[in-house]
Amino acid sequence: MNIMKKLLLGLSALCLIAFTSCKEDATKKIKAQNVAEAAERDANSTKFPVLAFDKSEYDFGEMEARTNVETEFSYTNTGEAPLVITNISSSCGCTIPKDWSREPLSPGESGKFTVKFNGTGNGNVTKTVTVTANTEKGREVVRIKAFVKPDPNAPVKPTATKQPVPTVAKTVKSSTQPGHEGHNHD
Repeated sequence: MNIMKKLLLGLSALCLIAFTSCKEDATKKIKAQNVAEAAERDANSTKFPVLAFDKSEYDFGEMEARTNVETEFSYTNTGEAPLVITNISSSCGCTIPKDWSREPLSPGESGKFTVKFNGTGNGNVTKTVTVTANTEKGREVVRIKAFVKPDPNAPVKPTATKQPVPTVAKTVKSSTQPGHEGHNHD
């Protein structure tokens, strides 16, 4: 049994030496070029495009109901990386963004998109337009607003007159038997 222990101990020591020498060889295999590339990649990952609009809100003012109007939002990439706009959407179907470039916009370059509004609503109306892009926040928002006058051709809703609701008297039965006082038997 003593020989078995010595043999097992010897094998364990040999394995320990082999694993330690492999570990040392792995650190020698790291290339300086890979370290430099990783450092540059990490530095660039903190650089984002910045979407700067010429205006964050446009007011159409007072307008007739169901009148089609449009405005244009201009923007510039003031960041340090190319800007890519992947989508522009509105808060409802009455507001339609269109005509934006899906090509990357280099730092310093400008672009624009159009927003159409069909005059739906009544009174003060505000609609949001969300621009989805590769900015740090990922979404930027602009707004349009208007005061939409009532449609003179809209059907008039009849005004309901309030009629009194008739009350029905209810007969309450109560017991006169001992032990049943105050119990209603409906």
